[in-house]
Amino acid sequence: MSQQSAAPKPSLQGVRIRARKGAVKAHAKHEPAVFRDQLYKHLETVPADDFDGLTNKLVQAGSTLEFLKYADALFEILLAGGLLQPGGSYVEEEVPPAAFSIVAAKEPADFADLKLHVEVVNKLVRRYKYLQRPLEESSLPTILQYINRWTEPQREKLAIAIGLLISQGLASASCLQSLTKDHLVKNDLSVTVITLIFRACLAEQSIDHLAGALKRGGIRDLLAFFPPNRREDRVLEEHFRRAGLPQVADWWTKRQFASLKDGVIKALQEMLQRDLPHREIVAAIKSRQEEQPLPETELIQCIWQGLISSIEWSARQDQNEALALREISGFADIIEPFCNGAKTEVALINTVQVYSYEDTRIIKAFPQVLKVLYNKDCISDQAIIYWHQKGAKAQGKQHFLQATQPLVKFLQEQEEESGDEE
Repeated sequence: MSQQSAAPKPSLQGVRIRARKGAVKAHAKHEPAVFRDQLYKHLETVPADDFDGLTNKLVQAGSTLEFLKYADALFEILLAGGLLQPGGSYVEEEVPPAAFSIVAAKEPADFADLKLHVEVVNKLVRRYKYLQRPLEESSLPTILQYINRWTEPQREKLAIAIGLLISQGLASASCLQSLTKDHLVKNDLSVTVITLIFRACLAEQSIDHLAGALKRGGIRDLLAFFPPNRREDRVLEEHFRRAGLPQVADWWTKRQFASLKDGVIKALQEMLQRDLPHREIVAAIKSRQEEQPLPETELIQCIWQGLISSIEWSARQDQNEALALREISGFADIIEPFCNGAKTEVALINTVQVYSYEDTRIIKAFPQVLKVLYNKDCISDQAIIYWHQKGAKAQGKQHFLQATQPLVKFLQEQEEESGDEE
């Protein structure tokens, strides 16, 4: 009996654990607000325009506050001035906005002032590198998703700040995907914001840098930011030119041309493999050109590339020059209909020059290639003379000018003779 009485009594430990978990869960909803209040205490002693002081206070706060756990709350405060709830409105409207935030910057938006604000965020993220991923993957996409909830001046400030973050490599352009949502695309809101972001990027970096950032961020179709009824290349180009960003319009046009050029080259290669009559090939290219026009100087490059790639070269180098001249002579009737004017003819000569420089199999035959194209009415004597005097490309320039000197001299003499006869 005494042993039984000494046995431990049943414990209610499990019940207490459940109660504690429930309390934690209930309290969790309020934790971002607690974090906000603690962050406010760190910042309230620093003037809003003391950017070094603000940076130091934020870095110090990172040693006591759980920045990683509350990264979304941290960036909502630093970017939007307070905690956000689903839909984009502030969690507690009565709570004053943060003393420091991007939306609290000067109005109207001032680029130099916003650079100072962004530099605070920049230094903080570079100090706590673990903050970069939540900034890129969660905070910025969310902010952009709710961009319609803010006033026009606030939108402008946020857009410029995001442009600067992207230009500094602190944020991926993938966050811009949020702007392709239907409710943002209508009424030109998305395209207005994306224009501000691009302008801020290009104030700091080149178009090549921006293009690279867009590619890495998976942003391939700028038309997705325009309303569905305005998704045309022409509309996009006109928009960015009017907005004072011609480099974006030029980049987009060049990119679209690259896609069209690939299409022409592949179509030409397929038609040659099927041994279609040359007149049908010419008709097919003309039809394609009517539907999706390329500049004639770009088109002539594609035609040359498609035709020259169809040659089956010999393993013996000494046979390739004669082979090239025979093949080029054979398909010159596909080239000739598209040699409309001196500009296109000079473009063709330059295309042949660059090709000969890069693929040395026909480098020695370059003057003979020009002679074949001249005899087949693809290029004129004036085009050859102009190219020789001031139109040649840099690739192997001196070599090609020297090699074609006898041909050019012959053409000039012919011109003089015909002039005398007149």
